[in-house]
Amino acid sequence: MKKLVIFDLDGTLINSIEDLGVATNYALQKNGYPTHPITAYPSFVGNGVRKLIERALPADVRTEQTIEKVRLDFKEYYDKHNIDHTVPYKGIPELLKALSDKGISLAVASNKYDAATKYIISRIFPDVHFAAVEGQKEGIPVKPDPSIVFGILATTEVMKKDVLYVGDSGVDMETARRACVDSVGVDWGFRPVSELQAGLAGHIVSNPLDILDLID
Repeated sequence: MKKLVIFDLDGTLINSIEDLGVATNYALQKNGYPTHPITAYPSFVGNGVRKLIERALPADVRTEQTIEKVRLDFKEYYDKHNIDHTVPYKGIPELLKALSDKGISLAVASNKYDAATKYIISRIFPDVHFAAVEGQKEGIPVKPDPSIVFGILATTEVMKKDVLYVGDSGVDMETARRACVDSVGVDWGFRPVSELQAGLAGHIVSNPLDILDLID
């Protein structure tokens, strides 16, 4: 039986795309750049806020200085509005409770900056105990680098063979592969199933509760 399930956050536990898109559009508009429909944002997210801003900006203005200016404006807005529209996916609260009831430890590994990751988890899942909640931190590379997973393993003292990593993107599947832990791709998130397949997902599920079958 697995002892620890590590979840990606955006597109896996929560549907946050509208808040991410609105915050990015706010920052773009504030700096005089064209905005995007919310439907465009699933293809922009997944590699951290800096990469989100870079992808959203016109190609001819993607300088370090411009990206950083827009990123700071994004953060100022997002810090105040990051759960305006964000909700857990259907079945996720039930999954987390069922895993906890089985004695399985839970953790979050996100490319969202750490303060927002921790805040959102505390507000969306106030009654769920997570052994570790880790977002992007200065000096630690973003996923698919496995450093964030290794940090969680060190905190929880769980061996790799006893870990299941759950995510919605090719980035997540590569993260799991680099960390040498079993992976589960979910089809309700921001990326298509074809990306999960190309990322060599160990399993692909369509219902959160199906993950329970992969624990034993």
